[in-house]
Amino acid sequence: MAQAVDRRKAEKKDELVDKLVYINRVAKTVKGGRNMSFAAVVVVGDQKGRVGYGSGKATEVPDAIVKATNEAKKNMVRIPLREGRTLHHDVHGRFGAGKVILRTAPAGTGVIAGGPMRAIFEVLGVQDVVAKSLGSNNPYNMIKATFDALQSINSPRMIASKRGKKVGDIVSRRENTSTTKVEEA
Repeated sequence: MAQAVDRRKAEKKDELVDKLVYINRVAKTVKGGRNMSFAAVVVVGDQKGRVGYGSGKATEVPDAIVKATNEAKKNMVRIPLREGRTLHHDVHGRFGAGKVILRTAPAGTGVIAGGPMRAIFEVLGVQDVVAKSLGSNNPYNMIKATFDALQSINSPRMIASKRGKKVGDIVSRRENTSTTKVEEA
């Protein structure tokens, strides 16, 4: 009983949001007939830049969802967001035959994405993004391709630390190059 109360408090601190993306009924043919089981895909996030996905399989749907949710919590990663609402730059992701394109968007655009990608962005906390899925529409491949793209995002802080410079040098350089182009024209 005490452990259940502690778990609830821990979940309230993290405020994790989970979304069920896909449920699949799987049948295994055996000597006596068919064994039915269910596979579930769940995406979990804190709506502040952390997100994870997991899949679970069990003979009952609720058990499969619980397994998938636990796996998703274990596999959470942090994604840098610009202003806490969109991506830093456009990215492409690929897994198997699934390809995705994620583009930044100005404030007020909303989440323009379909299926599993929309669920990822909602639990990640992205408010403005345009995404397109090319190739496979298999939810597993779309999720993995989206995570491939999200994990390749670099923030100005990450780039500055790699180059051994300050964030202001990198950001101001981009602004200076855009103003010189305007003055030349």
